[in-house]
Amino acid sequence: MTTSSHEPPVHHPDWLKRTLPVSITRQQVKNSPDFDSDQPVSRQNEEQYLGYYGYPYYWGGGGMWGEGLYPYAMVPGYAPGYAVDRVERERELEAYLRDERARHRNDDPHLRSCSAVTGYHISATDGDIGHVSCFLVDDETWAIRSLIIDTSNWWGGHKVLVAPPWIMGVHWFDQIVTVDLSRESIKNAPPYDSTSDWGRDQELGLYRHYGRSGYWAGSTVPEPVI
Repeated sequence: MTTSSHEPPVHHPDWLKRTLPVSITRQQVKNSPDFDSDQPVSRQNEEQYLGYYGYPYYWGGGGMWGEGLYPYAMVPGYAPGYAVDRVERERELEAYLRDERARHRNDDPHLRSCSAVTGYHISATDGDIGHVSCFLVDDETWAIRSLIIDTSNWWGGHKVLVAPPWIMGVHWFDQIVTVDLSRESIKNAPPYDSTSDWGRDQELGLYRHYGRSGYWAGSTVPEPVI
């Protein structure tokens, strides 16, 4: 039994009930191929899983979800132009994903769990500056938008955000994430508070601080604040 190619694999989470609706059955999960969470996921593993559930390969199309573009775009009843904000959101995401594909064209196509990277040390251009504490995920595209960096080893209790495009490399053997940022710029970045909402205004402040252009359409490159 496979799911319909017109249904999104993952729906919007119910934050109040702390549940994540998905369009698969319990029996499908029970009969799915085994997965070793302690090992990296290869392209062969991905083909096996996607084939089992009947989903297209995401590397075969232009968007993060392949020909499906984004999860919500496959929801029955959705049509381009149905909501202006969704159309604009698609334009922003397409521009971001186009840049991401160019950056990762020659990457090793093995996937690793976020939990495996949690705790990795952050190496700035001029020295170490904290460790990976957690991740911020976009609940529309399921893209990782930011890594939450805990700098408490350098000064008390300070957490900041670093976006994936600013990462130069993830070194599995040394458990280090290198970033194209200075220690001082990370130290003076806007603090991240998990108890407060994080939206576009906060993202603008973060990208403005680092002097980087945003992943959304029409963003500019402001002067960095050091």
